[in-house]
Amino acid sequence: MTPRLSLLLALFGLIAMGTAPLAQADGEVLGFAVVSEVPKDKARVSAKVSVNDAVSDMKLLASEAILNNLIWKTLEICHAMKLEGYKVAEGFQVVTVHVIDASMLPMSLQSFAGDCLIKKAIEVAPLVD
Repeated sequence: MTPRLSLLLALFGLIAMGTAPLAQADGEVLGFAVVSEVPKDKARVSAKVSVNDAVSDMKLLASEAILNNLIWKTLEICHAMKLEGYKVAEGFQVVTVHVIDASMLPMSLQSFAGDCLIKKAIEVAPLVD
C-alpha cells in the first residue's frame, strides 16, 4: 500500500468516525409508516409506525413545512412512507418524508400494508364511481 493511499484511508476513517456521533446527536430516528385510516386532519395522521423494528399505532404529527409538502397533501390510506423525525408523547413528529413502495417497508409492516391495500381495493375503490 502506498503512503498516499494509507493517508487517504486514515483521513476517511477519521471523517467517518467524526461524523457518526454528530448524525445521532440530534435524536432524530428513522421510521417507516403505513397510513392506517383515511386522513381527516392532515396535521395528525393515524398510521402503523415501525421504529427499530418495533411496530405501534401512532399519530404522525406534521409541521407547517411538512403540511406544505406535496407528498403530505396527497396522502391517502395505505400509503407507505420512510420518515425521519422524533418520537414524542403525542406520536411521531415528522421532519422529512419520502413515499416508498410497500415492498421497501420492513418485514414487520409489509403484511399490514398488503392487507390494507386489499381492504382498500375491496371497500374504498368501488365507491369512487
